[in-house]
Amino acid sequence: MEMSTVGPVLEATLPDKWIDADPSVFQENFERKSFEVSHHLVCHPLFQLPQLMDLADRTLRTRPSDLYYDMGDIAPGQKWKDTNRAFSPLNALRQLEDSNAWFIFRSTQRDPAYAELYRHAIAEIKDMVGGGIESKISKEDIIIFVTSPKRVTAYHIDRECNFILQIHGKKDLYVFDREDRQILPEVELERFWALDNNAANYRPELQNRARSYKLAPGNGVHVPVNCPHWLKNDDNISVTLSVNFQFVDSMRADVYRANYYLRKLGINPNPPGRSAVRDRAKAMAFSTANAARRVAKSAFQRGG
Repeated sequence: MEMSTVGPVLEATLPDKWIDADPSVFQENFERKSFEVSHHLVCHPLFQLPQLMDLADRTLRTRPSDLYYDMGDIAPGQKWKDTNRAFSPLNALRQLEDSNAWFIFRSTQRDPAYAELYRHAIAEIKDMVGGGIESKISKEDIIIFVTSPKRVTAYHIDRECNFILQIHGKKDLYVFDREDRQILPEVELERFWALDNNAANYRPELQNRARSYKLAPGNGVHVPVNCPHWLKNDDNISVTLSVNFQFVDSMRADVYRANYYLRKLGINPNPPGRSAVRDRAKAMAFSTANAARRVAKSAFQRGG
């Protein structure tokens, strides 16, 4: 697929409102279940390939850790740590049709050219959520994904609440129910929150339980925190925007972390939500132990 250079003049033609969703569906399913949205960002000049090449160059020079990239034939169940990164990302971007590569532009709002895009998109979603969501957010971000034809994004779960907006190309998105413990066992959630981003394991025999979405320019999907998902690109270059944020309330995450260490001691802990009293005690114990560990580490590093 060819992506043309679009001049800045198109910015003036963009509508004031970028993201649309059925209000009742949004309010009922936000941060509970996946659902479709639509958007008006397809013609935005900052998502054209020449501009993304410039963004990659700037990111590599000023914020190299914010550009993730890998290459190769990826299966849904493959772990990110097992992918090939021994190549030049700029060369791979120039040959995107054939390089079988995947790029993640993290925290794109740190690039001055994308700061206003970030402010506008985040503000729209906060307005759609309503209910004082501002006070519940600890971190917010926009991420751009650029993908070679037919490339697979491996099965995984995220800490962030995502709005995945398709800009160029088509791809299939498969989202699973995070409450299904055959799909996502407690031990995998515990390990994910404690120490391993690759903890979730794909089970092909349960693929038919996924909800399938066809992403195309102008549509998107809301994916709640920890909902397992994977994607397969069509025979086209794909550009996708993720508008996402993490929540302030860390109790559930700290309970999973506490349960991870309790399980290592041979204890079979109750999952979060069974007892508010136990959850608070576990979260407090983990938070206290973690703070003590950080103090001890700092003292050791100072030689005290």
